[in-house]
Amino acid sequence: MTQVMKGIRVLEVAQFTFVPAAGAILADWGADVIKVEHPVRGDTQRGFLNMAGVTLDPDRHTLFEHPNRGKRSVGIDVSEPEGQEVLYELAKTADVFLTNYLPQQRQKHRFDLEHIRAANPNIIYARGSALGEKGPEREVGGFDSTCFWGRSGIAYSMTPEELPGPLGQGIPAFGDSIGGMFIAGGISAALLHRERTGEAIEVDVSLLSTAWWAAGAMVAQVAETDVLSRNVMPGSGGAARNPFMGNYQTADGGTINLCTISPTGHIRSLFEHVGSPEAAEDPRFSEPRALFENAGAASDILVKAFAARPFDYWREHLKTYSGQWAPIQSFRELLTDEQALANDMIVEVEPSAGGKPLKLVRGPIQFDGKPVETTRSPEASEHTELVLMEMGLEWDRIEQLKEKGAIA
Repeated sequence: MTQVMKGIRVLEVAQFTFVPAAGAILADWGADVIKVEHPVRGDTQRGFLNMAGVTLDPDRHTLFEHPNRGKRSVGIDVSEPEGQEVLYELAKTADVFLTNYLPQQRQKHRFDLEHIRAANPNIIYARGSALGEKGPEREVGGFDSTCFWGRSGIAYSMTPEELPGPLGQGIPAFGDSIGGMFIAGGISAALLHRERTGEAIEVDVSLLSTAWWAAGAMVAQVAETDVLSRNVMPGSGGAARNPFMGNYQTADGGTINLCTISPTGHIRSLFEHVGSPEAAEDPRFSEPRALFENAGAASDILVKAFAARPFDYWREHLKTYSGQWAPIQSFRELLTDEQALANDMIVEVEPSAGGKPLKLVRGPIQFDGKPVETTRSPEASEHTELVLMEMGLEWDRIEQLKEKGAIA
């Protein structure tokens, strides 16, 4: 495994998923990520044991493992002056300071930009926020369901207008995980800038800006045309102008998504694959312009054909179709997807309590085509003594800090 961030130390003072996910990516890439947690409570997300209707095992806490694998945990009470001094000593050894605490909390507990830069003028200071570091709501918190999904326009656009209310997000930490990748990319660019110029800069990513970028093509379209587009109610059939684009239901209730944006060169292949080769000779469908003008009739042929055979048949049979398509899969099916597994999408780590390995998702970037190698997430404060001793703190001082409750 190529560790592109080996030798980089990240000091993370953050909770939940959004910003810790950035730390996990950097750890995957080889950085030494020191996660600072409260000496008693730890990261609040450790206590989140009910997600999407599923009760999580605290010893196999997948919601926590996903954004915290590969890190070391140090227990520091950053509300205490003695704890703040330890934090500053850690900052002196770090290349990046990473946080998602609100501005008022950063100032109150003295780990805002001013105090961290006083300890280390060359540190990259990276912030993740709900709504951005500027503006009247900079001190307002939020989660991906509020900022990435709800406020951003994504929930509105994804919900067919026939439904009585907006669709819920449905996937835990969805925008958080995407935004964490953005933060990791921003930090990488900031480190490169520092390497080239000697200048340490600030990095800001919000959940709202994450959503704006993810939906950027649609936002630009609305800004230009003032026309709002929304999802349509699900059904079987092709798009109004292009029957080679749409969701087609199979005999057993599965769905095949056709996404052949340009049918040129694919018309015969698709009609042959669905058992209607004569349609490719029909002047209504034989070339793209005619196909678009007779989209409804072509869609009817495809609806009938797909409904005649089961999902698994089409998954295999369409592998030789020349155009673009995909099976609509559940996450359960995705876990056995041959192509995904061939590209090392799953990382296995040994849980702290033992037992079978936990399956985690690797980050979307791969270096030299090699699988990611990482370790489980740390237990709360697991590495406090080790990290502080590496920094040169004497054992007597560590014991004194423990007695005062400044560290765990």
